[in-house]
This record gives sequence, structure tokens and C-alpha cells, in this order.
Amino acid sequence: MSSFTAPPARFNFAQHLIAANTGRAGKAAYIDDVGALSYGELAEQVRRVASGLTALGVRREERVLLLMHDCSHWPVAFLGCLYAGVVPVAVNTLLTADDYAYMLEHSRAQAALVSGALLPTLQAAMERSAHEIRQLVVSRGTSLPSGVLDFDAWVAAQAPAATFADTVPDDIGFWLYSSGSTGRPKGTVHTHGNLYWTAELYARPVLGLTENDTCFSAAKLFFAYGLGNGLSFPLSVGATVVLMAERPTPEVTFKRLVERQPTVFFGAPTGYAGMLASPKLPGREQVALRLCSSAGEALPREIGEKFSAHFGAQIIDGIGSTEMLHIFLSNRPGDVRYGTSGKPVEGYEVELRDENGHVITGTEEVGDLYIHGPSSALMYWSNRDKSRETFRGAWTKSGDKYYRDADGYYVYAGRSDDMLKVSGQYVSPFEVESTLMQHPAVLEAAVIGVNDDNGLTRAKAYVVLKSEGDGGEAMAEALKDFVKRQLAPHKYPRQLVFVPELPKTATGKIQRFRLREAQAQA
Repeated sequence: MSSFTAPPARFNFAQHLIAANTGRAGKAAYIDDVGALSYGELAEQVRRVASGLTALGVRREERVLLLMHDCSHWPVAFLGCLYAGVVPVAVNTLLTADDYAYMLEHSRAQAALVSGALLPTLQAAMERSAHEIRQLVVSRGTSLPSGVLDFDAWVAAQAPAATFADTVPDDIGFWLYSSGSTGRPKGTVHTHGNLYWTAELYARPVLGLTENDTCFSAAKLFFAYGLGNGLSFPLSVGATVVLMAERPTPEVTFKRLVERQPTVFFGAPTGYAGMLASPKLPGREQVALRLCSSAGEALPREIGEKFSAHFGAQIIDGIGSTEMLHIFLSNRPGDVRYGTSGKPVEGYEVELRDENGHVITGTEEVGDLYIHGPSSALMYWSNRDKSRETFRGAWTKSGDKYYRDADGYYVYAGRSDDMLKVSGQYVSPFEVESTLMQHPAVLEAAVIGVNDDNGLTRAKAYVVLKSEGDGGEAMAEALKDFVKRQLAPHKYPRQLVFVPELPKTATGKIQRFRLREAQAQA
């Protein structure tokens, strides 16, 4: 990392962004569904939130639950916490009251900053939780209950904090909860410095973001990917960000692409597939895209090629994680090989290791992906066993399987717990899914392993067709033959089921374990 400048010994990320944008006071930092917020207004409101938290009795290093839909209040709240040395716990807006009750107790949050639309769910969580919080502050709510503060009024009533918390790069900055495919989500603890490093290593050199860009992310701010896309990356260079509270359906995404004219769009593979399948897909001349990004799951080659052909903008696919905060393995503008996750981002080291922990030096051999880089989380809060399993000295185990091709590009094989072993050989569900999605009738696919009558593992595919009425035995056989012609014989799905939709996380990742559970219960 000798070519990159490390943050100074005393470092507060919120103050770092404020200082970096002192010459842009009149420029729009955020444009949301209500209006615009300039960089000058952002800096002042961040400092007012810091004062407000102190006035509520929230002390340095204590946690505050941040449960908001994407709007300008979100970055104001998040950075206000950092400015005060308070730790925001940014959580998924699509969870249940039980989930939030667990998070309140686990984080011991002292206050909650919540969107009005989400207040009833949080109140139900508070009733189920033994942990009591000091104060609720509600963003864009109506008819607020007694004792609950309105976010705008609360911020306006504060004097801007005169000083920021004297933190260092390794001080705990914020938490993100992992999406957790099984069991309770894990509280992933990140530092002030981690935000800096993802912007320094990825946003500038890979995406080439500048103050002339307008960024729009379908991935929400509570997600590690979205936090970089919509906050740390654009604010580090003085760009403008478009925020949207709604769920990112193709139609509402198109509306922002056409009306707000973002130059950089951040999406996920399922979103790109849905956009391409929509009859309302805008033309190239209607948008201003220079570059797109994809993460969350590996981007199938077919989707990347079709999207680029339509819009004339490459999709830079990469892999990141909540634990590493953002992308560490990526394609580059001008060096895109669709169907791969590209090559390691400078500043990160990547290794593939076999089942015995030995480093794989050859090509085409599937192994566990390990990462060494400066943006790794410190730990999972109050979970030593899982922390030790993931954070191994200087290295972080991703839980993904990859192989490296002859040209040095890394190819996704699947999550470690999703991999199949058929006829004694590893089969990547993702490889079979990607092949199925190359068929013109297929919108999405998910593959799991099932045992046949002889107790041997075979692949079973769940397929979403572009036209639901096309499903049937003839189509199933056609898709099996399609896969057989392109992959080794043992890889084709012996069983194929047509479904209207696939189970997914709030961030768009396919939950294959749900399909395995349903299969086990059948």
C-alpha cells in the first residue's frame, strides 16, 4: 500500500469529509425524494446532530440504532454520530419487530433514529425487548407520539458542535449487521479508518469518481455496498448523490436514471436482470451513464453483455462483503471480462486455499477465498467463535469459493456452504445458474443439491421464466439439454422446477438455504 496515503494518526471520518468539501458549500451533496441538501448544509446539520446526541445524554462509543429509509436525513444522522464519537448501528429497513428487538438488546442502543413509516415496527420491537432506549427521533413522520422528537425540529434546535470527537483510525466507528443466511445476524464492527480505505483504494482508482459525477445506488445505505456507493465514495470526491426511499423496482429506477441523469449507477445482478426484462427499459440516449457497478452476487456474463450493449456503459462487477466493507476483487473500466470478478484491487491481497488451508497456486482449482486488506472489520460483537472463524490474523475468510483462470481473473464458484459435490467433483451452483440464464426464456435460476434414489448428490434447478405460461415438461427438457451442451455432463440439473420467484435477502441475494429447507420438508 506504499502508493496510497494512510489517514493521519488522529482521524475522524465525518470531519475528514467536512474538511474535504469546504470549497463546495453551495453544491448539492444529496438529492432525495423531497429536495436537495448542499455540502454546506450537510456539514452544519452533521454538527447539529452531534450536539443533539450529546444533549440526549448519549456518550462517546455508545450505540445509536439507525433505522431509516434512504433520504438526506440518513447521511446526516450517520455522520453526526461519527462526528460525536457515537457509534451508529445501521440496520436493514425490511426486517421484523423480532429482528429489531434482538438488535436493540445486542447493541444496547441508547437512542434510535427512525423513519416515520418504520416507527410502528420499531415500537413493537421495543415492547418485546428488555432493553430500554433513552430517546426516539423520527424522520419525516406525522402525528408523533408524546415524547418522540421530530428529526428536523431536533436538529434545528441544536447549536452546531464546536469540536469533533478526537478519534483515531482504529476507533470503532459504526456497526453493520450481516445479512445472516442462518441464525441471528452478526454485528460487524468497523472503524473510522475502514471508510477511508475503501474510498482510497476503490472509489478513486477503480471507479474513477470525481466531483463531476452524480451517483445513484439501488443498493440502500444500510448495506455495506450501498454505504460506499451513496456516502463514503461520492462525499470523498465532492460528487452529488441521488437517494430514493422506495424499493428499487425497474420502473422507479428508470425514473431516476432519466430524470436525475446520474453518471454512475450501482446495482446488483437481480436488479440488472429485472431492468433488462422490463418493457419500459429506457434508451441509451435517455440516460447519462458513463459507468455501472455490480456486487452482492456474481454478475452473469449474459446480463453484463446485454446491459452494456444497450446502454453503452460497462458494468464493473466485483465482490465485497460486510466484513471487508466494500469491493476488494474487481473488474476495471476498459478491462472487463464478464463472467468473472476481475482481479484483486490494489491494496488488497487475495489467496485461494484448499480444504487443508494450503494456498492454491495453480489455475482452474476451486478454493476458499481469503482477503488481506486495511478495511477489514475488527470483529463480530459479542461473538468470539464466529469472529475467530472469519477473522484469522491479518486475513479474512470470505466464505466464498473461487478459482483463478489462466489469465489471472477470478471466477466465482459459489458460497462455501452452497457448493455441491457430484460424482466426486465440485459443481458450482452459480455456473449452472449462469448457463441456464443464457437461455432466452429464463429470467432467474437457483441450483441446490438433492439426493437421488441411490443417495447420490445431483443438481436441482429452480427457474423463473420471463413468461410464466411457458413452463412445462417440454421446456424443462429443453433447458436440461441446453445446459448439457455447454457444461460437463455431471453438472446439468437432473430435476428442474418452475417457480414464480426465488427467495432473496433484502439486498437481492438468492437464499438457496430456503430452497434446501423446503426440499428437506417435502
